[in-house]
Amino acid sequence: MKNPEVVMIGLGYIGLPTAALIAQNKVEVFGVDINPKVVETVNKGEIHIVEPELDQAVAKAVENGFLRAGINPVASDTYIIVVPTPFKGKNEPDISFVESATRGILPLLKEGDLYIIESTSPIGTTEKMRDLIYEARPELKDKIYMAYCPERVLPGNVMYELVHNDRVIGGIDDESTNKALTFYKRFVNGELHRTNSRTAEMCKLVENSSRDVQIAFANELSLICDKADINVWELINLANKHPRVNILQPGSGVGGHCIAVDPYFIVSDYPMESQIIGTARNVNNYKSFWCAEKIQNAKLKFELENRRKPKVALMGLAFKPNIDDLRESPAKYIVNKVLQNDSNGDYFIVEPNIEKHNVFKLTGVNEAAENADIIVFLVAHEEFKNIELSSDKLVLDFCGVIK
Repeated sequence: MKNPEVVMIGLGYIGLPTAALIAQNKVEVFGVDINPKVVETVNKGEIHIVEPELDQAVAKAVENGFLRAGINPVASDTYIIVVPTPFKGKNEPDISFVESATRGILPLLKEGDLYIIESTSPIGTTEKMRDLIYEARPELKDKIYMAYCPERVLPGNVMYELVHNDRVIGGIDDESTNKALTFYKRFVNGELHRTNSRTAEMCKLVENSSRDVQIAFANELSLICDKADINVWELINLANKHPRVNILQPGSGVGGHCIAVDPYFIVSDYPMESQIIGTARNVNNYKSFWCAEKIQNAKLKFELENRRKPKVALMGLAFKPNIDDLRESPAKYIVNKVLQNDSNGDYFIVEPNIEKHNVFKLTGVNEAAENADIIVFLVAHEEFKNIELSSDKLVLDFCGVIK
């Protein structure tokens, strides 16, 4: 079997859709993942994550022979790194997966190859990988192309946005930028913006940090309004009537593997300079703690007034509405916190976008709403907006379901 044109290292929420998109364009792609179950699933033409249209894209790509998967990388012309970049210690970014993936392809690299990092990375990561490659393979110095190109897609609409969103492409030199630009032009209809690798890395972090700061303002408003006895939803709606004001909606915190994570990549390297970014992270983290405390206080008040423990419906586990992704979810944190403080309580845990959870016993939307004394909205899923709430229910709405 001939070598594939593209090797995609990492078949997660971004890697697999990107691999499927490229394969849809009749380009042979070899996907690499350290999880044998993921590899087996993909080779069956199936998917291990939930994303609209992804199942059809993968099934077709595998059936047509343009997508296959394995645990170890193979020789190719283009290598794309889309692996996790978690934290170590106290919110310190860990690029060991990027480094490990890079070391895995060292024996395979040859003159003229294109190496791209898409993983969210601290500033300077692409240059560090360049130095690693050149140290191990000095004969390749200035003879391969290296670039950073972050994704900027929305879960639930990934397959569309991979094609139509603009992309920022930063090479370690002009030749690398040009090479990467030519590659992405084959699959992306959005505009491709040229820069260098450090700026491209920072651009990804700044985009999500900006969102985090804006959400923190809304969440801080919700804390102030609760104490001031003001309806925060009405307040924001009125303030947004100003032609130059656009306040976002508060929630139970901030989650996901982008907005809740990327600001720390800046704060970790530039702690003195990133005062607003760091404070926004603290505000959004505190909002989840505050929500858990509000639930605890509501339960205690109910028990004192009714001489029995309340039945509590905790509505939502995903990190944002209408998806199944629980990564860094503030709702999940709140549920864990509430259960830790009262493991013998009577709870209905609801997440309509997943069938089961390995920790929580899930309950249907209507069953929970009918039987609970206290209904807590943690995520503004569409299914929750149609619930008919009787007047005897105590409702805690942290995300604007019943504004």
